[in-house]
Amino acid sequence: MIYAIITGDIVNSSKEDPNTWLPILKKVLNQFGSSPNEWEIYRGDSFQLLVDPKEALEAAIQIKAAIKTIKTLDVRMSIGIGSISHRSKRLTESNGEAFVRSGEKFEDLKKNRLNLIITSEWKDFNRDVNLFIKLALLTMDHWTENAAEMVKITLDNPEKGQSELGKMIGIKQNAVSSRLKRAAFDEIVEMIDVYQLKLKEKL
Repeated sequence: MIYAIITGDIVNSSKEDPNTWLPILKKVLNQFGSSPNEWEIYRGDSFQLLVDPKEALEAAIQIKAAIKTIKTLDVRMSIGIGSISHRSKRLTESNGEAFVRSGEKFEDLKKNRLNLIITSEWKDFNRDVNLFIKLALLTMDHWTENAAEMVKITLDNPEKGQSELGKMIGIKQNAVSSRLKRAAFDEIVEMIDVYQLKLKEKL
């Protein structure tokens, strides 16, 4: 069985009261499971999340969009794909290939000035997907609060049209379209689709 582990931390967390961002982080993590078995927050601003590999990239983007609704913050994340050899009641006490890959590459993120990376056993997969991610980060790292909010709401409500999404936050359809365009949303969805297709070829 193959799993994905997302290891992350909040960038610039010390500049904000935890009461500002912690409820937002918990809310988005809760969409993917329950704590402490499927996600945990530790060391104040670090977290781990267990997800299906097919959901991993979209989950990371949802987390990023949620956190970037706060102007001063961002999030660093390393996705490790692989087996899990030991499952504990607490996610942070479990281990296996997915944890090792996620943890090792997470340590490199700050040094390489990257905010998102994926690692698996497949070198060609890693090369291709991480190139897409690097290109996407040129936009995602600079999302405004409004753009991030719009990406988050759209990913959370894939069945809703732009007019319905606009009503949820009190803006018109053309404003929704404009925000999503500035966020490169269509291209990001295309990247998620390509990631899932390449993953399917490997599994």
